[in-house]
Amino acid sequence: MRSLRRHLSPANVLSCLALFMAVSGVAYAAIGKNAVKSKNIAKNAVTTPKLKNGAVSAAKLKNGAVTSSKLANEAVVSAKLGAGSVRSVALGGGVVTTAKLKDGAATGSKLANNAVGNAKLDGDSVSTGKIQDGAVTGSKLAASFFAQLVKNVSYSDKESTSSNSGSKTITAECPTGKEVVGGGARTLGANAKVVISESAPKIDPDGKRNGWIASAREVEEETESWSVVAYAICAEL
Repeated sequence: MRSLRRHLSPANVLSCLALFMAVSGVAYAAIGKNAVKSKNIAKNAVTTPKLKNGAVSAAKLKNGAVTSSKLANEAVVSAKLGAGSVRSVALGGGVVTTAKLKDGAATGSKLANNAVGNAKLDGDSVSTGKIQDGAVTGSKLAASFFAQLVKNVSYSDKESTSSNSGSKTITAECPTGKEVVGGGARTLGANAKVVISESAPKIDPDGKRNGWIASAREVEEETESWSVVAYAICAEL
């Protein structure tokens, strides 16, 4: 041991350490802050297993870096989308199909004016329960159908004088602008010996039915007074 100490000197120790490090391949370098630059990193050197969870944050991503080809199938779910982030211009043709719509999602406020035309309606889709009161006006009806409807109906009646004469006739007139669409007659008083002899529309020279005629007569001599009444149902045609 004393013999070994005689041969140890600072120069010998340093020479031995230098030889050991050279043979073993050990090297040491001082690494300071920001000492490892991107140019010092070999291509493909930083692989996915080398990244710590959460290391690549949104702030680390370059604009446009995450393209559609970088996204796994079904990677972007509804929970990952911000409110209003998917605009109509970003949707391809035919993307929003019937199966993609939630029940009740397409409300009236979501439909453009005149968006639902006749071609979009299935047969029997507009039922009576779907029609608002007063929604079907005259302007909504075909002219040929509208002409067949009875409009602005009114009623008129007229009674003859009451006496015991053998026959009586009376006419219930329709208001101006209306024609008779129906009518009737009856007698008042001694009905047992009096019968209706005529009950029909009154037709003027122009062919318009402007009233209802009612006539009655005695079948036996009647001593009591009686009268006949005409009834007219009138409407605009």
